[in-house]
Amino acid sequence: MIKIKLANKVNTEVLALLGNITYTESHGHFIDDKNDLMKYNENAFSVSKTEQDINDPKNIFYIIYKNDLPIGYAKLVLNAINKNVVSQNNCQLERIYILNDFIPLKIGQQFLTFLEEKVKELQLDTMWLSVYHKNLRAIRFYERNGFKKVGDTTFLVNEKAYKNLVFEKLY
Repeated sequence: MIKIKLANKVNTEVLALLGNITYTESHGHFIDDKNDLMKYNENAFSVSKTEQDINDPKNIFYIIYKNDLPIGYAKLVLNAINKNVVSQNNCQLERIYILNDFIPLKIGQQFLTFLEEKVKELQLDTMWLSVYHKNLRAIRFYERNGFKKVGDTTFLVNEKAYKNLVFEKLY
């Protein structure tokens, strides 16, 4: 059974662990230097950074569970600024990650549908995200779900630049 729950401070360690694992699974093979990947994970997904993020009222985290086991999470950032996104009444889907072993179950689709309902409940008019330009599986997923490319941006992993595409969906 799939459940999606709003995360809070109690879930900090679970979010940090899921972040480390899922980022490495989904992006590790794209990172040129594995030391950069390790340093990025240490900074972006440390328990202290995750706690700081979860305490920021602009951030909303959700954890997705299968049979009470946490298998992924999402992070929405309210009213996030991006030069390619016109709307100020938006949220950035900064992260939506599922552990690799559970991706074939199509849980990501359920999770995105849930998040889109939350965006509508919050009366936001746009959800946007960035995705690495070589991450074709993710790009196809977002395009299938009605996201349109609106530009590009740079994502830094330990000071090394990676080209990301910016997608948005209007509600």
